[in-house]
Amino acid sequence: MSTEDPRGDGHAFDPSLLIDVAAQFLFDGEPTLRQSEVAEAAGVDLDTANALWRHLGFPAVAEDEPGFLPSDVEALRLTERLVELGVLDRDRLPQFVRSTGRTFARLADWHIRVMLAALAADAEGEEEPTSIDAFAEVIPTVEALQGYVWRRHLLAAASRIALGEVASGGDVPVVVGFVDIVGYTAQSRQLNARELGDMVEWFERVTTELVVEHGGQVVKTIGDEAMFVLESAPEAAELGQRLVERAEDDERFPEVRVGMAYGSVVARLGDLFGSTVNLAARLTSAARPGRVLVDDDLAGELQADEERWRLRRARRISVKGYDHLHLWSLKRVEPAN
Repeated sequence: MSTEDPRGDGHAFDPSLLIDVAAQFLFDGEPTLRQSEVAEAAGVDLDTANALWRHLGFPAVAEDEPGFLPSDVEALRLTERLVELGVLDRDRLPQFVRSTGRTFARLADWHIRVMLAALAADAEGEEEPTSIDAFAEVIPTVEALQGYVWRRHLLAAASRIALGEVASGGDVPVVVGFVDIVGYTAQSRQLNARELGDMVEWFERVTTELVVEHGGQVVKTIGDEAMFVLESAPEAAELGQRLVERAEDDERFPEVRVGMAYGSVVARLGDLFGSTVNLAARLTSAARPGRVLVDDDLAGELQADEERWRLRRARRISVKGYDHLHLWSLKRVEPAN
């Protein structure tokens, strides 16, 4: 693999070489198969093969273009095998593939940006730059690490979900919450790209640490907002307060607001759905900066601990599907002097 100096300054930095690194590790040789050949070799009809390719998030390939490899055939066979094993039914297969594609697309995008940033930093610095050949080791290393993390999360999810359902005898009510950065749109105009990225990164990092610390799970992050879930109402209340209080002692953490609701949810492909989720999202939008807003059911779970939590009836808001919705502002009881 070439590591020539395209800049002429003694530092080898050619971002396009990362394409060669990825291609050499992932694919053995040039693509030689067409769409119809991949489908036939995998024992799948052409329309299904093309649909799954699109669900993964990849652009369409011309019918007569040899854009595929034997590894694509094997991936298609493995996907079909999940259906044969009964893990997935045919109707849910597109959802599974689409969710997997989106997850790994974001992960791959971030990994490549990290590699490019490392190359650029080396090229601009005085230290010996990282050889592009060194990144040939990065891809299999990251792949192995991803496998480890996935297995660990698989065990954690099995323990959390399976054991929780056994203990409860069925449906487990949970606390669903959202934490939202206050004034994000205005800040995105005032901060440069790096400053904005640093703020969002710190927000996600601290939020994840606090959620995990209180026995919860971050379901997803969407720019200026994170969604989380916990089974314990008291832990959720403590988490909400710590999130809104964090900005007081941490200048890097932005001011936030939190909305939480208690009830049943529908879990599908790593995401949560249902009226509890919708209500929590609506409460977050209605919460004032630096405040926690909870629904009536969560307030009922917390009212017994009057020495720890103060609940006050909040102003009414209009939420579709809820005719008699009571909202509560949650605050920690300050110790008497």
